[in-house]
Amino acid sequence: MDQPAALTASIAPPSDVPCNLCGARDARHLFTKAGYRLVKCQSCDLAFIANPPDAEAITALYTAKASYHDDLLDPASASFARMRAIALQHIAMLARSTGAAKGLRLLDIGCSNGLFLDEARKAGYDAHGAELSPETSAFARTHFGLPVHSGDWRDAGYADGSFDVVTLFDVIEHLTDPMTELREVRRLLKPGGLLLQSTPDIDGLFPRLSYKVAKAIDYWPHPEPPWHLFQFSTRTLSAMTQKAGYAVARADRTMIGLDYTFGTLDSWKVSPKLVPYALAFAPVAALGKWLGQGDWLYLAARKGGD
Repeated sequence: MDQPAALTASIAPPSDVPCNLCGARDARHLFTKAGYRLVKCQSCDLAFIANPPDAEAITALYTAKASYHDDLLDPASASFARMRAIALQHIAMLARSTGAAKGLRLLDIGCSNGLFLDEARKAGYDAHGAELSPETSAFARTHFGLPVHSGDWRDAGYADGSFDVVTLFDVIEHLTDPMTELREVRRLLKPGGLLLQSTPDIDGLFPRLSYKVAKAIDYWPHPEPPWHLFQFSTRTLSAMTQKAGYAVARADRTMIGLDYTFGTLDSWKVSPKLVPYALAFAPVAALGKWLGQGDWLYLAARKGGD
């Protein structure tokens, strides 16, 4: 995605930004994209944006007025169909950890337009959601009839220990303080309750191999600042989740959709350089999935003892 003109940010030295996982200030530079510097902590390997937008600018990103998920307000759109397929993938990944879903109370934080929650309800979950975007949360309520809170989940009045399952699908990488979020989400779960997260995996085969080329040609689609503030791997997300008070149960790696990463015929017309890049690396991305080194990670964890 192109960076909005209003979201310019001064570039801070990596050492001025503490690592959210271990607190170290020894990050080294990886890549600069749209003026945002991606760095990696040398102590724990967590990758993050060293100069993120301020809080006001981040909030402005997640509205339909900023074209964020506005295509998901149209049930006839290709994006809507694509997200329905992803929702079914989420359900399949969830089933690996929950088994029979009937009656399990579930909260999806960052639920967008409610497509996953709709499928979860069909699968037998007592499905609830929270979404920052006023437009997509309203759509989830009116189109699907779902109990979705508009705004921060902390303001919804959910009681401690009131959910069997909390899901964070492609949310954790957007947060300014993911460690604190994981610790605070933990209180919502019943003892032994399940947290299921998904996020791009920077250690997937495609990101690792394409990074070597990215440094030479100054083009790397994997990081997506300013939306994605962190780039996790299986190891760093597991370490953060454990530190936040969970016991990691399983990790599954799959593949981000090729059309999302490498574009379509229409986008190739706008950016012809995508064509040779797609030809070179789309097979790598597909191979990574079958080798267990995909670029999309699902991490399931259980609430640990207090």
